[in-house]
Amino acid sequence: MLEKIYQIFKVKEIRNKILYVAGLLIVFRLFASIPIPGIDTNQLKAFFEGNQIFGMLNLFSGGALSQMSIMMLGVGPYVTSSIILQLLTMIFPALKEMYQEGGEEGHRKFNQYTRILTVPLAILQAYSLLVILQRQNVLGALTFTGIAVNVVVATAGSVLLMWLGELISEKNIGNGISLLIFAGIVANLPQDMKQLITTYDPSQIPSYVAFLAITVIVVGGVVFITEAQRNIPVAYAKRIRGNRVYGGSSTYLPIRVNQAGMIPIIFALSLLLFPNILAGVLSLAPLPWLASFAKSMQLFFQNQLVYGIFYFVLVVAFTYFYTAIVFDPKAIAENMQKQGGFIPGIRPGMSTMDYLSHIISRITFWGAIFLGLVAVIPLIVQYATDFKTLTIGGTAILIVVAVLLDSMQQIDSQLTMREYEGF
Repeated sequence: MLEKIYQIFKVKEIRNKILYVAGLLIVFRLFASIPIPGIDTNQLKAFFEGNQIFGMLNLFSGGALSQMSIMMLGVGPYVTSSIILQLLTMIFPALKEMYQEGGEEGHRKFNQYTRILTVPLAILQAYSLLVILQRQNVLGALTFTGIAVNVVVATAGSVLLMWLGELISEKNIGNGISLLIFAGIVANLPQDMKQLITTYDPSQIPSYVAFLAITVIVVGGVVFITEAQRNIPVAYAKRIRGNRVYGGSSTYLPIRVNQAGMIPIIFALSLLLFPNILAGVLSLAPLPWLASFAKSMQLFFQNQLVYGIFYFVLVVAFTYFYTAIVFDPKAIAENMQKQGGFIPGIRPGMSTMDYLSHIISRITFWGAIFLGLVAVIPLIVQYATDFKTLTIGGTAILIVVAVLLDSMQQIDSQLTMREYEGF
């Protein structure tokens, strides 16, 4: 292990990339510690401790929201923008063709649309959060100018974070947005450890042991499911051109159990946040029926059972949805046929497409169920043990492990190109 780390830093290009990304992550953490003015820290802490949904939103802001920093929105608006546009690909064929078949130029245009949509979403989310926090007495009384300034600052922070994420992604040592979320989770570890030490209770030793055991199981499960794949054998027919024979080789098509990675969990959390934020804004609406409806919506989504069910169902649904985007059986079958490849025992063309669709549906089912269970593990543990000092951060564990594995794979591919042994 130490030898491989030495090899990584021995290659100047990879070393510079890692140092560059580390520098950008430090910049993010510095900005995340700069708060907006007028914050009641005690009220802010109490608000986040009593609100499960906003606690999750704080996770994806890298802890910036709990400090009401200028980057309090985190990557939320960018992720929501990406969700909306990817959903629109199912409605507008031209947009789907641009995203899936437009090549590099198509992806560039699609990403540009995502950036543009991020700005109005950031404005809306910043305004909604400020209104909600002001009504919870977390923020002092703000004039229209004060709210406008804070909305502009928060929006600018979200756009800056989006830009930092894209700069990180360009270095090909990990997904930029995922690494920013990862940095926020890791940055909160010292504070979590401090809380654990200060709240230590000898009578709760069995709960601590159970927490440690479940954490180890979750980490092992995340690694196993993330790396698990089914290899579909593919053979290539021999072709004779002149005096030479081409093809005749055999390989395999790897199909991962979890094709979507951690994206479904991020998508599900983003959608769960919108009803709560909208209800918070409308709860003091001048129309009595609208205010009553908004308050009922807030109580509905604050119910742990309802929240857990919706969370699980959305994660499973988005796993299937995102897998359908990144894995197209029709396109794979067509490309395989053009190259003279076939799956032994399966006819090329439509039969291959149907076979791949059947395989990916069966495999994705288990990946989706696993992601859903990982997402709701904290709720299950709290309900079963009624022990809330520690929570099994299934989502956080999944993100940390998945980001580390992805970064290791990308670094490994760069080492392999330089004739180094795998990491």
